[in-house]
Amino acid sequence: MVSIKSLHTFGCAVSARDILEISQKSELVELYDNGFFSNNKWLFIGGGSNVLFTKDFEGTILVNKIHGKEILDITDDGVRVRFGSGENWHSVVLWALDKGYNGIENMSLIPGTVGAAPMQNIGAYGVEIKDVFQSLIALDIETGKELTFDGEACRFGYRDSVFKQAYKGRAIILSVDLCLTRDGKVNVSYGDILKTLENKGAQHPYTPKDVSEAVIHIRKNKLPNPAEIGNAGSFFKNPIIEKSLYDELRAKHPNIPGFVVDDNHVKVPAGWLIEHSGYKGKRRGQVGSYVTQALVLVNYGEGTGSEILDFAHEIQDAVFRNYHIEVHPEVNIY
Repeated sequence: MVSIKSLHTFGCAVSARDILEISQKSELVELYDNGFFSNNKWLFIGGGSNVLFTKDFEGTILVNKIHGKEILDITDDGVRVRFGSGENWHSVVLWALDKGYNGIENMSLIPGTVGAAPMQNIGAYGVEIKDVFQSLIALDIETGKELTFDGEACRFGYRDSVFKQAYKGRAIILSVDLCLTRDGKVNVSYGDILKTLENKGAQHPYTPKDVSEAVIHIRKNKLPNPAEIGNAGSFFKNPIIEKSLYDELRAKHPNIPGFVVDDNHVKVPAGWLIEHSGYKGKRRGQVGSYVTQALVLVNYGEGTGSEILDFAHEIQDAVFRNYHIEVHPEVNIY
């Protein structure tokens, strides 16, 4: 067994039977031809920023090192770029800004790799990957064939996609095509961004780089650095509930925030529910909820994955007891 503590951002002391770095499609095809996928337990990971290992992994960890940036098409309005799925997401955001391309600056400093972006339908501050997504190429490990998915085929949902459903454990994402713009238009609809821009003295009209710097500032102040405190960012999804339940809760809790999804549904911030259930900053031995963001569960150094999961279950029980709302993990648990 070999340690995989450094391969996931929770930093729990767990091991795997083997580790194999993958830098190109041909290596995956060779594994398929040799019967690896059908005869072995395996897990394909990128930055390890959205996984929790509750025990040793009795199989092979395939580490995504598929890099590359290729400009496919340039128009007056924008550019279509293909990124290798192993590219670091934040590095891609900075690269795009440096080239004068925008559309993903609101998602600055999100941890992980490009391949995880469509899998999770990542998003932040009013923007989701589906807003700039065109297509991706994946390897079907059941057939060894290359598949192309457009936005519709990905079935994007809130922090969800077909790669967490029908194609979970079947499709390995090789590259992702994004359509970025060159118009300099920005989205500052999220209050925190606008407030931060004003506090930093940014001048109108705000630029994509201004927005990126504001988002980085917000995230650094709210969220722990995984290099210092083990975490996987937001542990829970923001629950989407029936409007009727939200109206009942608001009658009892006038300050409960909510964002209209459609005529019948409202999204409620999980962080608010957790904080008002008394768990913001709460600690259980070596694990806990972060002091400035209740949505983030942390490993203070020697915590185990099973301890983090037990603490998560405790939070789920408290939220349901107080608000009759189920909060579900955003991270993948093994």
